[in-house]
Amino acid sequence: MGVQIWTREQVGARILAGETLVVLGDKLIRVPDSWLNSHPGGTLAILHFVGRDASDEVEAFHSEETLRRMRGYQIGVVQTGKDGWEPLVPPVMSGWVRRVGPDGKGHWHNEASAVQSEDPSRIMLIGADSAQSLAGPTLDTLQPAPSTLMPQLSSRHSAAYKELHKRVKEAGLYQARYITGYGPEVLRYTLLAAVCAIAYSKGWLIISAISLGLLWHQLTFTAHDLGHLGVTHNWTTDRLFAIFITDLVGGISIGWWANNHNTHHCNDPDIQHLPFFAISPVFFNSLWSSYYKRVMTFDFFSKLFISVQHKLFYVILALARFNLYVNSYAYLAKTAFEAPRAKGGRWWWWSEVFALTLFYCWYGAVLQGCGSWTNILTYLLISNIVASPVHVQIVLSHFSRSTEDLGVGESFAARQLRTTVDVICPPSIEFIHGGLHLQVTHHMFPRLPRHNLRAASVLVKEFAEEQGLEYAEFGFVDGNSEVRGVLRDVAHQVKIVGMVADSNIREHMHSE
Repeated sequence: MGVQIWTREQVGARILAGETLVVLGDKLIRVPDSWLNSHPGGTLAILHFVGRDASDEVEAFHSEETLRRMRGYQIGVVQTGKDGWEPLVPPVMSGWVRRVGPDGKGHWHNEASAVQSEDPSRIMLIGADSAQSLAGPTLDTLQPAPSTLMPQLSSRHSAAYKELHKRVKEAGLYQARYITGYGPEVLRYTLLAAVCAIAYSKGWLIISAISLGLLWHQLTFTAHDLGHLGVTHNWTTDRLFAIFITDLVGGISIGWWANNHNTHHCNDPDIQHLPFFAISPVFFNSLWSSYYKRVMTFDFFSKLFISVQHKLFYVILALARFNLYVNSYAYLAKTAFEAPRAKGGRWWWWSEVFALTLFYCWYGAVLQGCGSWTNILTYLLISNIVASPVHVQIVLSHFSRSTEDLGVGESFAARQLRTTVDVICPPSIEFIHGGLHLQVTHHMFPRLPRHNLRAASVLVKEFAEEQGLEYAEFGFVDGNSEVRGVLRDVAHQVKIVGMVADSNIREHMHSE
């Protein structure tokens, strides 16, 4: 029996019937529910590519071994035109998800409804009315809206990206530099830990707290590598190291970070942090995010903070680590009873809870040993605030760039280059940024070891120039100014919206 050939209509019909189908080149992959629910990268990373050609994204995020395993789920090939596969809109992006009903079978559930957008290629969602009863998505729901993107251009970018990825592999840039890369970093970690402990023993609490904050700041970069499987490239090994560094030493859940970061790398257009930050006025409408599964509520507190966000920028980021603690523990509480995952089973959860318990034992003892409540609060704030520059760095690489969703037809490479920017930094001091100032290349190749990003960025710049795409970069000072400018513009729009609303109210009152 030959390989079954699937038409676009047949693929759409099977998706509407509840199957999770993803296209890889010309191969049609059926993702079983068991794999979907236990996917190490989370279900949303898959659901946002249902009906789309995810070959570039899948190859960027997965090892050769995983790619071979995926081919075992192939159920046929798809009919493609000269510009490749014509994508469908994943149901989740229109507010539709599958849930198990009282009868034990899967049914479509409408968690959000589409609203009119000025940009027809972008689907804007609001929380669905719980009282409404809809049968499910239709073939029309899966059809992309008209877009200015040219399919032939996206196809060309995709083909060129595959060649670029091949060059990166052939250059050996996926090989981690354990001695020349991580060697100096381990020495740096050891020195900071030693200074922290010695200063604490002598009662120099400020110096100790600063050293601990710097240690957390530097460890963040290695934890980032481990979360991307960029150190040993083995999930179990990298995750165990990550739990030690992130949970036990830093008090933050690596499971939460990896889950959230995978969503970030999907290049979600919801890169907002309400109620504290908004970089687009589109979120003044309290939209539903299919990436974060919640309403980005624009309420009184949001209006208050957003109206002065450019002034509070550094204050909020200085305290951002406390938000990471909250999100970490909320995530672990939420996943306490979920089914075992394909990688890590349930031991990952218990390991994190155990490691976090040890963190609060040692960090609690350190704080208690400070003596007075004033000293405790001082040590707590300094150690956490000193670790905050990493938040500024990551924000610079995204907040000044486009957050528009140009539709499902945009190529992976073009989307990364459009939404990300590098921070220019001399090699001599790039250890301060941990190498992650090269965010463009990191987003193009997420699993690439951090110490090889500079060499890879040369290839990416050549690719961008050949394809007529922008490779954006700015200095640290200019980047700060540009991001604060974006925040200021949105803050002014909040004030304008408020003044218009007040004027309408007064006009209505005078007319009565």
